[in-house]
Amino acid sequence: MSRSKRYLRTAISASAALSLLLPATAGFAQQTAVQAMSAKDRQQGAEVHPQLVAEFGGAMTGAQAVYIEGIGKNMAMQTGLANSRSEFTVTLLNSSVNNAFAIPGGYIYITRQLVALMNNEAELAGVLGHEWAHISQRHSAKRQSAATRNAVIGVLGTILSGVLLGNNALGQAGQKLFSQGSQLLTLQYSRSQETEADTYGIRYLTSAGYDPRAMSTVLRSLANQNALEARLMGSGNRVPAWASTHPEPEKRVATALARAGNQARGVTNRDTFLARVDGIMVGDDPRQGVVEGRKFTHPDLKMAFDVPNGYYMVNGTRSVAIAGQSGKGEFTTGQYSGDLDSYIRAAFAALTEGNQQRIDPGAISRTTVNGIPAAYATARVNNGSSQVDVTVFAYEFSRSSAFHFLTIAQAGGAGVFSPMYQSMRRISANEAAAVRPRKLVVVTARRGDTVQSLAARMAYSDAQLDRFLVLNALTSQSTISVGQKVKLVTY
Repeated sequence: MSRSKRYLRTAISASAALSLLLPATAGFAQQTAVQAMSAKDRQQGAEVHPQLVAEFGGAMTGAQAVYIEGIGKNMAMQTGLANSRSEFTVTLLNSSVNNAFAIPGGYIYITRQLVALMNNEAELAGVLGHEWAHISQRHSAKRQSAATRNAVIGVLGTILSGVLLGNNALGQAGQKLFSQGSQLLTLQYSRSQETEADTYGIRYLTSAGYDPRAMSTVLRSLANQNALEARLMGSGNRVPAWASTHPEPEKRVATALARAGNQARGVTNRDTFLARVDGIMVGDDPRQGVVEGRKFTHPDLKMAFDVPNGYYMVNGTRSVAIAGQSGKGEFTTGQYSGDLDSYIRAAFAALTEGNQQRIDPGAISRTTVNGIPAAYATARVNNGSSQVDVTVFAYEFSRSSAFHFLTIAQAGGAGVFSPMYQSMRRISANEAAAVRPRKLVVVTARRGDTVQSLAARMAYSDAQLDRFLVLNALTSQSTISVGQKVKLVTY
């Protein structure tokens, strides 16, 4: 969560946002003529680009960003969209979410977290090629008439309003708080368009000289990473958002391999890739706060809190999403003028802004939490099929700075969040200094190294072996050879 932004939005979860997790069918699509990017596309892309970059933690710079940019532009030149590499913009985002996406006008984005998951340059090229295909085939323009608009950000807001507030006017308005100040909307692609983009992505890999089987291997890593995250969050039975409209991951991987061909050949540039990504940040950027299990710590803001047992967090550039079986919420902030009552009422008003239905928080209670002035209010709301409790619990950190939780639970269940509200606390300078970023380190295996011994060096307190295996596309039966390069995550 960024300190500089006063309007926060929920981060996209990997399983909900990653457009690579898509349906597929065997065989190559028929080659079609590619229409060059229009001046209108370029103008629209240029207008949205700065907002998207800010939304996802900012653009990374340095040698790693230059390397990613070069691969991205190489793949763009396979599309026929333009004759010059300078007409494309490739951005490496400072985000801990596994994600890649593109917008019309020649703009493509990939997060450092997704790059760290990959194991060779061909996988990187495959992901970027898939995204370029959405632009080359003008998928967004073709979806305009469908009027299917899906927020690039604000996935939790959709969950909160759709599941707990319902799909009525109140539920739709509920998304406003979780995407306040953002007009960054993109079109949701159809199943056939996603299939087409995947087909062209594999074709671009082949024409660029890469092994097209890399699309299959990167999809397997993504599926394994999503499964691991679901287990770590205690949500192994939770169906990912893409699962309702997309085939099972194993089928997805097998189809991509069949499309590429078992006998396909081409370069992967594994050693070059590993050398270039060595040292890239992994996980949360401390400048945006860090999630460690049930604890969130923000060293710059000098604050920390804990979520209840059974709940998990997803830290975004501008907010922290909180979810569990009994309710969901968000930790965020807003403009503050020194009056907590007004601040809370503004948060409730924003939830239903633009709609006739309003949420009246009633009386606002005052309290103190670990020495921090605080106030809160809960409103009972009918979502059309049941009653839910909406709570805003706010804290004054200074006369010009306030933060708050907004939570939604089934009627009578708002108390599940009480321990979280009471856990908010200031942290000392020493505690803040102890928060360190993790980074990817490429090591060469020595004699005696095993999967288990290398996994023990991972900078995590849980699931070290599972994390190591997924990171390196290995299985529990894999063996390590002397001289083999593997990735570790260390402080």
